[in-house]
Amino acid sequence: MRRHPQHPGRYIINHGARRFRAARLAGLQTVPAFVDDDYNEADQVVENLHRNDLTAREIADYIGRELARGLRRKEIAQRISKSAAYITQHAALLDLPEPIAEAFNAGRVRDVTLVNEIVSAWRIQPDTVSGWLAEPGQEITRGTVRLLREFLCQETVDEVADVAVVAGALPVSKSQQSESIAGAAFHGALQFKYDDKICAPLLRRRPSAPTLVWVRYADGSEAEVTLATLVVAGWAHRPSR
Repeated sequence: MRRHPQHPGRYIINHGARRFRAARLAGLQTVPAFVDDDYNEADQVVENLHRNDLTAREIADYIGRELARGLRRKEIAQRISKSAAYITQHAALLDLPEPIAEAFNAGRVRDVTLVNEIVSAWRIQPDTVSGWLAEPGQEITRGTVRLLREFLCQETVDEVADVAVVAGALPVSKSQQSESIAGAAFHGALQFKYDDKICAPLLRRRPSAPTLVWVRYADGSEAEVTLATLVVAGWAHRPSR
């Protein structure tokens, strides 16, 4: 136990709350204990994680409090002996897009990895994913989310292939390129070059002329460039989740 910060002479239980309640039920007047004032919230989270007593939301809220205190995600991961990916996935629950937040808060999806997969899909086509979540009776499972991602991937592939074919950048037919890209569904991105800089077409941003296209560079800057001068730079693979 540790000393109560606001009430001198009183203590807060660090470990053994169940044993304390059992001792009271048994009529015991005293129980063995020792004072550990170094105990902190991270210790409590670790203990509860070992007992699976924390919900994903409670873990996310703890991470949010630590981030607000100025801790980095790597430091939080070290404190509770979890991976950086674990922290990142739970931190995403703090700022979910509204349709996904509604599904999560309603208990329709509880798997944190699955929530992150839906967020990834939402960033590609928010309207489609929002409509999918709003569909009455729509089950949210690994299988249904996989099908959704494959559907969105194929639509994105078709749009990218359209841009590349118009630009004369693809050495193969659109159908061949789409098939190749779709085979790596959601595990990478087709990259282009403009003026020797890597960029990605912003396919849903309307250009000022049919011969132009908006692109985003690696540093986040955007520009409107000539479509025909885009060159395919290759496929940037990302590890599967």
